[in-house]
Amino acid sequence: MTGSGKTVDGAPAERVRTSPLARGAVAANGNPDISDAEFARFQKLIYKIAGISLADTKKVLLVGRLGRRLKHHGLTSFAEYYRFVASGAEPDELQAMVDLLTTNETYFFREEAHFEFLAKTILAQHPPGRAFNVWSAASSTGEEIYTISFVLAEALGLGAPWQVTGSDISTAVLAKAEQGLYWLDRTRGLPQSYLRKYCLKGVRSQEGGFMIAPEIKRHTRFMQVNLNRPLPALGKFDVIFLRNVMIYFDAETKRQVVARLVEQLHPGGHFIVGHAESLNGLTDTLRPLRPTIYQLPA
Repeated sequence: MTGSGKTVDGAPAERVRTSPLARGAVAANGNPDISDAEFARFQKLIYKIAGISLADTKKVLLVGRLGRRLKHHGLTSFAEYYRFVASGAEPDELQAMVDLLTTNETYFFREEAHFEFLAKTILAQHPPGRAFNVWSAASSTGEEIYTISFVLAEALGLGAPWQVTGSDISTAVLAKAEQGLYWLDRTRGLPQSYLRKYCLKGVRSQEGGFMIAPEIKRHTRFMQVNLNRPLPALGKFDVIFLRNVMIYFDAETKRQVVARLVEQLHPGGHFIVGHAESLNGLTDTLRPLRPTIYQLPA
């Protein structure tokens, strides 16, 4: 549309302005268009389910990711799809929607300073032989879980009583994490010594990839957890990683989530958030040790 109120071919602007909102209108990418009102309904739905504040700038992302689901079910508009998932009659599809809208990029040893602190400060002070438990509370496809596991294996040994719990709201990423299969182009940040020591080379259908070794995987467990709801029985942890997820929450949701997770810490336990995140103003229960690293007083 040009600034004169007409399209480039001279057609009245009114015809162009109304057509994208027509039922079943299709954009150039092959997906139906979505109106602001329809997008707002999805924003409210994902906030209600997961506590995630989906920014207005994410409309293109939503259309791109959920457009595939419309095609899968033979639906012609996002209004139809919203009714389909919001009805409560299709819990599997609702989970598929959550999976598509909450999946995030991660890699091994992301924000490496946290793992150096884990190894050189926390584990260096841990009494030998005592159990050590870590929770990766937004574990995505598992790189964080296994990075933590490598650090614990190096510091405590594979025979020591330690465990890493990985959780996510997305069942799709949890399935990938539990499988522990990654392509070699995913080794960004992973030291070659750990790759040789704690991973197995893929063969046949897994050629070009690597598997996390069984000796590491036996120290891990995976659970679907919605941080925006009352938590299941998880036990207590020495360290909780909650990294790069709170940036999607509003302030009140952050306070509620942090309060839930702090209840799962042992006295003296540590709470670690992403480098773009802070607990300032969210809790007075934890004391800051350094930016992004906090401790529950013993």
